[in-house]
Amino acid sequence: MSALWRGAAPLLLASKSAARRALLTAAGIPFEARDAMIDERALETPLRQAGAGGAAIARELARKKALAVAAREPGRLVLGADQTLALGDKLFTKPGDRAGAAAQLAALSGRTHELHSAICVARDDAVLFEAAPVARMTMRALTGAFIEAYLDAAGAAVLGSVGVYHAEGLGVHLFERIEGEHSVILGLPLAPLLEFLRAEGSLMA
Repeated sequence: MSALWRGAAPLLLASKSAARRALLTAAGIPFEARDAMIDERALETPLRQAGAGGAAIARELARKKALAVAAREPGRLVLGADQTLALGDKLFTKPGDRAGAAAQLAALSGRTHELHSAICVARDDAVLFEAAPVARMTMRALTGAFIEAYLDAAGAAVLGSVGVYHAEGLGVHLFERIEGEHSVILGLPLAPLLEFLRAEGSLMA
């Protein structure tokens, strides 16, 4: 276990995201991953219908994930996380196929969208901490030919991303300006999480 970690047990990560796992590993935070086993789309739909924005939806889903795992793991510290992409009032979801990915990139081309990255830390049935910082991503104007070439190069993996990109990889070619902390863009804002863990006593201050 990390020399900086003071918790009695590793953090539980209520996420299957490889990027979130990599961020915690790089930060030296011992963790165990758990599937929250919730239907995210079923939870998200009524929120959208009620007019909730990207930040509110990300916060609610992060909270639901953390509490779902915490209910199954008494006494353990659980981290839930979620990220939404908003272009003005429009919220995007992961594209279903290549045609959908191309259409999504065309819609984002030349415009600034927001990534809302929410985290929630819970224990048992109590929410201990929440945060939802935002990153602003400005895509350059993309031609149809570039979009097709990019999708050829990036492969099917980008279909698992709401923005059809991994900014830490080939997705960097899509942007003319990126405003936001790297871990926020990747979906797990580390700075507020680490500050909470130090204050809570699980990390060495």
